[in-house]
Amino acid sequence: MVNAVILAGGFGTRLREAVPDIPKPMAPIRNRPFLEYLMDYWITQGVTSFTLSVGYMKEVFIQHFGAKYKNVPIFYAVENKPLGTGGGLLLATEGFKETFLVLNGDTYCEVTLADLQTFHRKHSSHWTFTLFRSNKVGRYMGVKLIEDGRITSLQLGKGEVGELANGGVYMINPSALDHARYVTALEKKSLEDELVTEFIELGGTLYGFETSGQFIDIGVPEDYYRASDVLPSS
Repeated sequence: MVNAVILAGGFGTRLREAVPDIPKPMAPIRNRPFLEYLMDYWITQGVTSFTLSVGYMKEVFIQHFGAKYKNVPIFYAVENKPLGTGGGLLLATEGFKETFLVLNGDTYCEVTLADLQTFHRKHSSHWTFTLFRSNKVGRYMGVKLIEDGRITSLQLGKGEVGELANGGVYMINPSALDHARYVTALEKKSLEDELVTEFIELGGTLYGFETSGQFIDIGVPEDYYRASDVLPSS
């Protein structure tokens, strides 16, 4: 049983010129919402339920998907005010007891779930990032690893061409968020700038798993327009 939390509560301001009146994860690709492609991939990898963290235009998600997609249950964590990626994650995972997957709702990163789970368990990791080799200077968060895959530092907005970058797929133990639970889940927080950074500062065990699979970020028009050439046709 694997529950995947999809962070889909943002405003999508970078994509407004291409898709002005719809939440970013619902942007159409070949007449289907991007989010369907994302969910399709993870269903094939073995995900058995989804929790959508939604806020902006939440009714678009709820009306389209309802309570299930392709017989996979969907639950909703609804932000009544903007909580950021960190606050949305805390809200969506309140009460979780088992290790779970977290996906950015606007990125598609191919990684074999079974391999990610094996790596996560082997290293007794509390929080595992999926990483890819970036070809964009400064666009993604750069990551520094030691030999066994442990993450030693994050370089927000400083990733270089060819360096490992954050792919927006995380395997997380519930205990990794304990440090943030003292703050109500109704406070706006950033996943990368606050939750992860605080976790590292407190000595949390954080690892990175590199994938060579496809990666695309539809958060900017350039990648959105090429998504139909990257995403699977069915």
